[in-house]
Formats: sequence, C-alpha cells, structure tokens
Amino acid sequence: MSESRVLLVDDEEELRRSSAQALELAGFRVDTFASAERALELISFSFPGVVISDIRMPGMDGMTFLQRIREIDPEVPVILVTGHGDVQLAVRAMREGAYDFVEKPFTAQMLAGTIRRALDWRGLVLENRRLRAVAGKRDDIEQRLPGRSPLMVDLRYRVRAIGASDADTLIIGETGVGKEVVARALHDLSSRANSPFIAINCAALPQNLIESELFGHEPGAFPGALRPRYGKFEHGRGGTILLDEIGSMPFDLQAKFLRVLQERVITRLGSNETVPLDVRFIATSKLELEPEVAAGRFRADLLYRLNVATLRVPPLAERRSDVPLLFMQLVRESAARYGREDIEISPSLASEMATRDWPGNVRELRNAAERLVLGLETDRDEAASPANGSRLADRVAAFEKSVIASALAAHGGALKPVYESLGISRKTLYEKMQKLGLDRRALTDEP
Repeated sequence: MSESRVLLVDDEEELRRSSAQALELAGFRVDTFASAERALELISFSFPGVVISDIRMPGMDGMTFLQRIREIDPEVPVILVTGHGDVQLAVRAMREGAYDFVEKPFTAQMLAGTIRRALDWRGLVLENRRLRAVAGKRDDIEQRLPGRSPLMVDLRYRVRAIGASDADTLIIGETGVGKEVVARALHDLSSRANSPFIAINCAALPQNLIESELFGHEPGAFPGALRPRYGKFEHGRGGTILLDEIGSMPFDLQAKFLRVLQERVITRLGSNETVPLDVRFIATSKLELEPEVAAGRFRADLLYRLNVATLRVPPLAERRSDVPLLFMQLVRESAARYGREDIEISPSLASEMATRDWPGNVRELRNAAERLVLGLETDRDEAASPANGSRLADRVAAFEKSVIASALAAHGGALKPVYESLGISRKTLYEKMQKLGLDRRALTDEP
C-alpha cells in the first residue's frame, strides 16, 4: 500500500517521539497523537493503515479507542501497547478485535514486523472490497446501510451519487436511524476520505464556549484564554465536518456559520485575520427544518445554503420488511464483538421483530440484538417459540403464524407471492391472517 500510514497514539511524549523516529527510519509514514480523540478523526472505512495505541491513557483509553474504531470499521488493524501488568487486558482486547499487542519494553524491529504484517492484511481487505465493488457484488455501502426495501435501495443510490461530489449535504431522520452512518459513508466515498472527519454535536456544545469551540481563539480573547487554540472548524481542514443536530445551533451563531458556508473562511475570536477553510459540511437534523424556519428558530438563508443536497433516512416503521434481516445481521455483529458463538434466530422471533414498534429505530434494534447475544432476552425468545408443554393446536397455530409472518416480511407485505409460495389460495391466506391476528400493514413499507 503506497499510501499506507501508521497512527501512533501515546500520552508519553518521549516514548511517542522515540517510537515514531524508529518507525520512520524503518520506512513508515507515522502520524503521532497524544490523545485517542484526535487520532479517531482520521479513521474511516477506507483508512489505508494501522493504529498503534497505548492501553492506559487519560481520557479515552486504548480499550475504548479500540471499540470506537471497530464501530467505524471492524477491519482496521489496531496494535495495542501494554505494560507487563496489562497482558491479561491485552489478551481480552485480542478477543474483542485487536489485531495484536506488544509488551513494553519492545524493540523497533519487533514492532516494525508486526506493523508490516498488519499493513499487508489491511491491503488485502481494501483490495477485496474494491474487487467486490468492481464485480457488482454487495458493496460496503450496502453493508453499512442494509435493507432491500425500495426506500433503502434509493437511499444507497443517492449516497453513492452525492458522496462522490463535494456538495454540502443535509441529512434528515428520526433519532437512531443512522444519520451519522450515512454521513461517514458520504465522507468515505469522497476524495476527502483520508482526511479528518470531525463530528460536532451542536446540542452538546457549552453555550458560553461555543464560538471558541468552533472558531478557535487568540490569547486574551476572553478571560482565561491564555494560549491560542484551533477551533474544530480549523482542525477539520481538508476533511469533512459533521454538524449533528444543527437545529440546536443558537440563532445568533447561525449568521456567523452562514458566512463560513458562503466564504469558506473563519476568524478566530480576538483576531481580525481570516483563515481559509477547505472543508465539506454535512449537517443532520431529527426535525424538518422548514417548520423551524417558519417558527423563527432557524434561518431561512442558512437552510437554503446548507441543503445543496438533502438525504432522508427512513425510520424502521417505514421499512418493516427490512427488520428481520437487519436484526439477524445485528445479532451476528454483536456476537462477533462480544466473542460469542453465532446465535440461530428462529423464524418466529425474526418475524416478531418486524411486528414491534421501534421508536429508537436501528439504535434500539441494535440494543435488542446485544441483549439477545448477552442472554438477556430469554423471556422474549421463549415467548416467540411455543413451549413444549402447550396444546398441539396452539403449537400448530403458533408455527403457522410464524411461517406466514416470515413470508409476509420477506415479500414486503405483497400477498400474491406469499400465497403462491405457500401453496394456498388468496382466500385461504386472508382467512388465516384474520384468524391469527396478522396485520399486513405491520409487515410492509406500504401505507
């Protein structure tokens, strides 16, 4: 991998500097970081390199860092550096997905050998993904945004089309539908994929420091500002900045952000000099912003400037036919993350997932999958499967209901392929659905 890179994260400056120097002498391109938070901004689904991180660090430690990386891409190789007393912790990290670990003190030759093997493996991963895409096989976007419903097929098409451009984008969707997943996919499809991805939660920024956080400041800009500081906008130069829940941005700050969008420059607090800003902005909102404009809470000119392209991520309630397969995928991912054996999902449980309301959307469905993997959903699983001691008629009815519900979910609620595949008449299907309490609308994306 000609563009391969090594991200080295360690809070000890001397060790960080000496390790980086040794690795550069061995021919690697090394970027060093004192904190995991800064390094995480460079991780993407197309990241062409290896991460080396100390386990014990202030703030985000190595284990948390590993989990955050795996949420972005579970196939980014992470090498953990551990002290003698942390070997058991490192072994646990290997079970949770770390590529390898090295114990202090280590030689540069030992670390370099581990890095080369990890880079070779990462190169194969990226090459296989590229070949699958060229061959028209299931690609990374389909893996990250799964679903066979027309709404998801259309969303993936739009993500691929918009991602390759550099257009600012507005993503609308309910809580938990995966707006940040869509934003990261747009970033990874763009020419900025190997540059920072900075996520800013507008609802969580401290009101008294929000301008300093975004624009940075010069010494003396306000009481307590002793040193110059880059803001998040400036830190994201060359990459993508995600403004999560932009509707929560204070109204007076919206005018200043509008200028940033229009002119692509910023001015730090306490300074009169402008700084060029080469970034792509992506904003998300759980609310439609037009009503917010009408209510006077959001600037109309900012909305019109921001939504050069708009993506709407559908809630699970609008694509119930995707729920069974999505749930099974989330169970597999959770089992791999926790080092558990694969769990066989019964058709009755999968179909029951499609009939439930999921106000928290994919986030809530993922939590349900994790509870199942951890053995915390036994009651529901038992309820979904008929008990051995129940009456034969009840057991037959429960099995019949699960088969019909699964067929309805698999065909998106379309009745003709269901009764044809089951070898019964349309009238018989209607009668059984009425008798078993099956609602076609609960298993389809159609109204």
